[in-house]
Amino acid sequence: MPTAIAVTSADLALPPQDERTLPAVVLQDVDRRPLEQALTDLQSLVDQHGHVIVVCSQAAPAGVERRLHTIRSLLETDRIALFRPPLPPLGLAVLARQLRQLASCDLGPGVLASAGRLLTHYIHSGALLGSVARLDRVPVGLKSHAKSWMPGSQFGVVAHPEPQLVRITPGAALAGPEFGTWLLVAKGQLPSDWVTGTLAPSWSVLGLRETPLPAESPGWWGTGRLTEFCAYLPDLSVLYQLVTSVRQSRCHWCGIDVIGDRCVFCSATPPVHDARPDGRPGVRGGTRMLTG
Repeated sequence: MPTAIAVTSADLALPPQDERTLPAVVLQDVDRRPLEQALTDLQSLVDQHGHVIVVCSQAAPAGVERRLHTIRSLLETDRIALFRPPLPPLGLAVLARQLRQLASCDLGPGVLASAGRLLTHYIHSGALLGSVARLDRVPVGLKSHAKSWMPGSQFGVVAHPEPQLVRITPGAALAGPEFGTWLLVAKGQLPSDWVTGTLAPSWSVLGLRETPLPAESPGWWGTGRLTEFCAYLPDLSVLYQLVTSVRQSRCHWCGIDVIGDRCVFCSATPPVHDARPDGRPGVRGGTRMLTG
């Protein structure tokens, strides 16, 4: 069975992008259900799929992360990866769907989990906000903070990959991706006209889709008066090419193939090579972060 891609709420499980996109496993209310039940569910997933990648929002309640770490520790397994990238909720949902697309390919679980960190760099996530008074995810200057209290003020914000903030005025613009993307728009309590009519053409998007606003978005952005957006790569062939073009290595701790400098499953980093007195390379040993 393919590696399971799990999310911590149903609204992070976006509809399939194509016929190969695998369904997401929804760990609904994982912090509220009895621990024994949650343990049984995760163990069943590991038994069925071999490995599980849990994509969790940084806006999720603290109890969700604690419960996931507790389960992982009690199961004493390196087959559950907990992945919490610095993306807004809509961007996180897009990334989870991209991993669901790639899960149908011939990628090992370590490479697939590592792909999450790689693909994060190609996601442009932002929002149109009616106020930045409570926004703490992006630097907000005093002038913008003061103007956010003016009636009718709106702000265009990009949180990832590089923070940007502009007050919406004629000619206001946000720097976007330099490659072809689709735009996903999630309407909140603010009209999306600027996003669909101004931002989308300026970013030269190839297409536009709409989806409901994730429940965690108002908390992440500090206001319910928003429309969230995310530019992303939709094609499985492009995603697969990006991932397979990166050199793979074997994790020295748990033995699975990975890309990048850290195993997402066991959190081990590569051993450091030193020169021995005879001039031959030596190994100081890698490190492993205890995540449970």
